[in-house]
Amino acid sequence: EPQIDHRTQRIVGLEALVRWKHPQRGFLAPDTFIPQAEEAGLIGPLTLWVLKSALARQASLQQQGLLLNMAVNLSARNLHDLELPASVRRLLKESGVDPKYLTLEITESAVMSNPNDGLTILSELDRMGVKLAIDDFGTGYSSLAYLKRLPLEQLKIDQSFVRDILTDPNDAAIARTVVALAQSLGLSVIAEGVETQEQRD
Repeated sequence: EPQIDHRTQRIVGLEALVRWKHPQRGFLAPDTFIPQAEEAGLIGPLTLWVLKSALARQASLQQQGLLLNMAVNLSARNLHDLELPASVRRLLKESGVDPKYLTLEITESAVMSNPNDGLTILSELDRMGVKLAIDDFGTGYSSLAYLKRLPLEQLKIDQSFVRDILTDPNDAAIARTVVALAQSLGLSVIAEGVETQEQRD
């Protein structure tokens, strides 16, 4: 999924989105299989597979002269894995991708499910030079106290606020507030699900 700079209209990054190609049901979205992967203890290997695949694609693009950022989602369970930073470091080294071109996205509720280990893991990833983003901001458990402690670079406005931004004054107000909060904290903002010129404006 492309990430576009609203000022230049240029693609500046990509988000890797996993889909399961089911033999009978076709392509399945993550919400249909990620919870089962978490319950079965498979989310760790799945996350590393997605990350390895995304970095390989990114390395290929960079060889073509396209220096794009790649964003990959982490699960709440990933923030219980103290070996995650070492795994990310290894995959970055294998791919040859500079850590500054990788963004790992986490939800607020994922951080709050295990704040101590989560902060340790995210701080180590930050020290490696990996960028960190809060995904679906405003839809889960929000703690501004933790938000200011996290080594973040970016907030993402959930598409549920973007979808009706032209017709729902509350969605418009939330979007404006998130943008203002991010700017005050020195963070960049991504608005998810922008599909029309009017939403972009």
